Amino acid sequence: MDQTVSENLIQVKKEAGGIAIITINRPKSLNSLTRAMMVDLAKAFKDMDSDESVQVVIFTGSGRSFCSGVDLTAAESVFKGDVKDPETDPVIQMERLRKPIIGAINGFAITAGFELALACDILVASRGAKFMDTHARFGIFPSWGLSQKLSRIIGANKAREVSLTSLPLTADVAGKLGFVNHVVEEGEALKKAREIAEAIIKNEQGMVLRIKSVINDGLKLDLGHALTLEKERAHAYYNGMTKEQFKKMQEFIAGRGSKKPTSKL
Repeated sequence: MDQTVSENLIQVKKEAGGIAIITINRPKSLNSLTRAMMVDLAKAFKDMDSDESVQVVIFTGSGRSFCSGVDLTAAESVFKGDVKDPETDPVIQMERLRKPIIGAINGFAITAGFELALACDILVASRGAKFMDTHARFGIFPSWGLSQKLSRIIGANKAREVSLTSLPLTADVAGKLGFVNHVVEEGEALKKAREIAEAIIKNEQGMVLRIKSVINDGLKLDLGHALTLEKERAHAYYNGMTKEQFKKMQEFIAGRGSKKPTSKL
């Protein structure tokens, strides 16, 4: 079933098996974002959270770019007005989405596009993909997390270099730095993203949501408080389980143990 919004500029496709694909579809403009597209992108991610048929979201762009940033010909409408409304902020809605988001990055991910990539849980990039932060070049103050998130992933010194020079971070370097999970050949990013999504879907979905949540929430804390958070949520989870749930867990483990191990990621 396909659902399209923003005159087909934001496409949502739900596939059988629990995968949804959200695509920025403005290839002639390298998928640059207008205000209307940002609003519809936020709505698309918000809708995924309550859709019980969706277990994993793949996020990509059509053509030769993932997202080249904000359409600066309409900069005032993007940066002013109701930009503080979380309901229309795609990054906030991505961060609120309980389900895993896999970014399939082809071509350029520039500034706002870089920030959308940072809001994904797992990244697959084609070998020719490039991540660029042009905030400093164009006099734009970051507001979707790039100035804070990137340094926590690739280190402060490298993040300063990327942001202060506006020079591209290649997919290969991003992979070595731990920002990109998998670097694949051109045209293979969506295929690899599907493989990862299918591996996630094979697991117990309630626990997938809980583990994503505790990882992401723990990243906001120092290690000591993050470990306490994990312990508290584990105790709450096990204390809430019934004997029947423990029995089902044991049966599931026994069933999995009889199967051959799957291939590595």
